[in-house]
Amino acid sequence: MAETKGSKEPPSTKQVVCRALSRVLLQAFIWIHQGFDYIVDIFCNWWYNESKRQIVPPVKDPLLLESAVSLAEKIRKKEVRSEEVVKCFIARIREVNPIINAVTDECFDEAIEEAQAVDAIVASRSEEELKREKPFLGVPFTTKDSTACKGVLHTLGIQARKDVRADEDSEVVARLKAAGGILLGVTNIPEINMWCESRNMLHGQTNNPYDTRRTVGGSSGGEACVIAACGSPLGIGSDIGGSIRLPCFTCGIFGHKPTTGLTPTRGLTLRTGEEGRTMVSAGPMSRYVQDLAPLLRVLIGEDKAVKELQLDDEVPLANLQVVYSDALGDIRASAMRPDMMEPLMRAVNHFQEISKLPVRKIHIKNMKYTFRLWHYWILKEPCDFSYELSNRKGRVDFWRELPLKLFGMSNFTLAAIVRLAMEAILPVEVPAWAEEKTNSMVKEITEILGENGVLLFPSSPMPAMHHYASFVRPYNFAYFAIFNVLNLPVTQVPMGLNAEGIPVGIQVVGAPNKDRLCLAVAKELQKAFGGYVPPFPV
Repeated sequence: MAETKGSKEPPSTKQVVCRALSRVLLQAFIWIHQGFDYIVDIFCNWWYNESKRQIVPPVKDPLLLESAVSLAEKIRKKEVRSEEVVKCFIARIREVNPIINAVTDECFDEAIEEAQAVDAIVASRSEEELKREKPFLGVPFTTKDSTACKGVLHTLGIQARKDVRADEDSEVVARLKAAGGILLGVTNIPEINMWCESRNMLHGQTNNPYDTRRTVGGSSGGEACVIAACGSPLGIGSDIGGSIRLPCFTCGIFGHKPTTGLTPTRGLTLRTGEEGRTMVSAGPMSRYVQDLAPLLRVLIGEDKAVKELQLDDEVPLANLQVVYSDALGDIRASAMRPDMMEPLMRAVNHFQEISKLPVRKIHIKNMKYTFRLWHYWILKEPCDFSYELSNRKGRVDFWRELPLKLFGMSNFTLAAIVRLAMEAILPVEVPAWAEEKTNSMVKEITEILGENGVLLFPSSPMPAMHHYASFVRPYNFAYFAIFNVLNLPVTQVPMGLNAEGIPVGIQVVGAPNKDRLCLAVAKELQKAFGGYVPPFPV
């Protein structure tokens, strides 16, 4: 009898056995990985015992707990002077920085002078005019060391640049200043932004304000840290592999990575803005979701905000198509823990209650290749790590630097050595394979989300790790990095604290240019679950 067209032959006994063996080996690897993570936690809890834990002190002035838009409104209405606000945040930085080591250079005197000038402007202009032309007039802000600020240290975290100051503002800083923002200083990063902790040989290590034994993430780690500690109401981060969202997650604040290509890149990590394709985006960071859209509007420009993102359009939440995924699928990353699954399911259950459409769980199969794809695309970036690490005076060689590090003679952290090793040792992916997998995922996610959908996604398999634990869990950043690969907009949303008092949260992902959907969902989650929780009693 002829074989029916389209029918398939049953798998051979050998194929069945191989598949079964693969599943067994995969499950064994997962169990071993979980056991290893358990041992790491035991060691960290012993090494970083409770007596070493410290948190930042409570605020003394309620102004420090205001949102940036609230401060701007009070300044415009003459309810508070900009000079008072600026001095208040300066005092707070001086109070907490010895504990958290977040701010690496300051311009306090200049900030006070600018604030005094702002108060003179407010006295002579109408409130409506100021709101329209300078929405952040008189509001202090900070940004990361790698984002150029004229006259302020611009070290990129390397000793070869320890005395280098920026000649001009980066485009995003210039835009926020033009909108009335007052720069207070710059914050700590890993070397050339390339690690998931904020530590370097020049400025040292930044400590989490909720627990100084733990990481603040990277690379915008100092920025998220000082905002969470109420040393700054507002910040600008940059994100190439989770560099806004990871620190915002570990420090319990909001952050938004815009759709790739919307924000100018001139002045970000020595970029000219003319480099072409990149995964990097600048974006807003704040304790409160209501600050994100106004700052995003400033960073991308009014024309893009209205025409490309429709930021002014209302988002009917009941009509949103909400989907979720509860795992990355890349076995290199750690398994999801219950205290990270819980905030995700809270958000899922909330939207099941308010949405007219069913909330669906999805699985995107190619996400298991996340790290390989991110590694492929990061090597396509204009920033050559080994070249930048030398301050563009040659290249730093892994094989030469490793023995220097072993004998305590290197000018670079272990993280930088590891990054050099990745470039020197890891194989380069076949372009056709990497680009096909990337395009396939973009197509799959954008078709699922359509014009009116968001994806609720875990931020990390575990809360902020203890210092240095990332060296034995180097792939967990992939939960963030996948969306840089896919160039999608993502908002990091704090969802309170776990039983240990450490922030937890989730990511809200949209289709290209659907940033407003991410921000609307984040706003709803803040309303429903409280958002930012200070690291001190209030």
